[in-house]
Amino acid sequence: MTANGWLQIGFFLLVIVAITKPLGVFITRVFGGEKTFLDPTLRPVEKLVYRLTGVDERHEMHWTEYAVAMLLFSGVSMAVLYLIERTQHWLPLNPQKFPNVEPALAFGTAASFTTNTNWQAYSGESTMSYLTQMAGLAYHNFASAAVGIVLAIVVIRGIARKETDKLGNFWMDMTRCLLWVLLPICLAGSMIFVSQGVVQNLKPYTTVQLVEPQTVQVTGADGKTTSQRVTEQVIAQGPVASQEIIKQVGTNGGGFFGANSSHPFENPTPFANLFQMLLIFAIPSGLTYTLGLMTGSQRHGWAVWCAMAVLFFAGRDGCILAEARGNPMLAGADQHASATQPGGNMEGKEVRFGIANSALFASVTTDASCGAVNGQHDSFTPLGGMAPLINIMLGEIVFGGVGSGFTE
Repeated sequence: MTANGWLQIGFFLLVIVAITKPLGVFITRVFGGEKTFLDPTLRPVEKLVYRLTGVDERHEMHWTEYAVAMLLFSGVSMAVLYLIERTQHWLPLNPQKFPNVEPALAFGTAASFTTNTNWQAYSGESTMSYLTQMAGLAYHNFASAAVGIVLAIVVIRGIARKETDKLGNFWMDMTRCLLWVLLPICLAGSMIFVSQGVVQNLKPYTTVQLVEPQTVQVTGADGKTTSQRVTEQVIAQGPVASQEIIKQVGTNGGGFFGANSSHPFENPTPFANLFQMLLIFAIPSGLTYTLGLMTGSQRHGWAVWCAMAVLFFAGRDGCILAEARGNPMLAGADQHASATQPGGNMEGKEVRFGIANSALFASVTTDASCGAVNGQHDSFTPLGGMAPLINIMLGEIVFGGVGSGFTE
């Protein structure tokens, strides 16, 4: 492991520490109904939303009413996503004319994105239309993240309030979470991604001629293998940046492309890679400071943060050191079998990120249960892959995904 690699990791941690307090203070003010710098712009929009939907912002809910509202919202949202997937062939913004998603996959995807799980059994660039990606999957990245955040706020209110059974208004909390927290971050962040080269358009896929045509072996349905000359390549594109930003800040992990954040259109540069990791930890880290403010005990909030950090350090260092050392069973042909893999384990990693940032990304994304990847975890060494696996089994308690880990 080089000094440059440790320096990058140290810088990442410093930025996380630096943003924890200001973000935590801002989140506290948003859900406490206090004035923020965004109020002149967003407060009129919020009032209009309540007027159109019939929400009484003065009405606070008992926990059962709050839970029912959350379940109804999630259930209707899931049904709408399933319907979009099942009818995408006849809907607009489908320049590649993708067929309707088959029932089992559509249901699994809808359930997964509704619950912030974002399990994917498909390649987005060859399965989902632009409309499905934007109005379906990206919308659920916002909605499921907001649900996780407001439920964390409700838990904090339950700790802080001692003489009431009212925990707030679900519809008001969701509106404020979307308008004040998620949308501003995503609008600014998507522009940063575009500046780094993340694609954002509605154009049909581009077909280009290969500079060096290839001959490949293709096995047909009858089991026979034939040679096929490949002279063209289809380059997938679409509204990637707008989905990429909420994928990370909402700890969703559902990528636009099947290759996720190892794809150059989703994660083109080292800075974009660093920015993605910061986004994954930002809100979960800030919520610990919110806990301290709302309960009147900053020591409580920092104690939770430190407990998470200790577990993060343990998994991160174990993963990085194992990957930097390499696997002795994969030594060079001119070396003894017991020799260490030269240069560390680069198998399954993008060369533009290297070992340090690939292993750090693996630790961050599995800590927060984000699901985004910039390398292939099954290509890690046995010890290096053990750390992300343990993170997954811990169940999001290390800077857990936008609220869910905090409530655990």
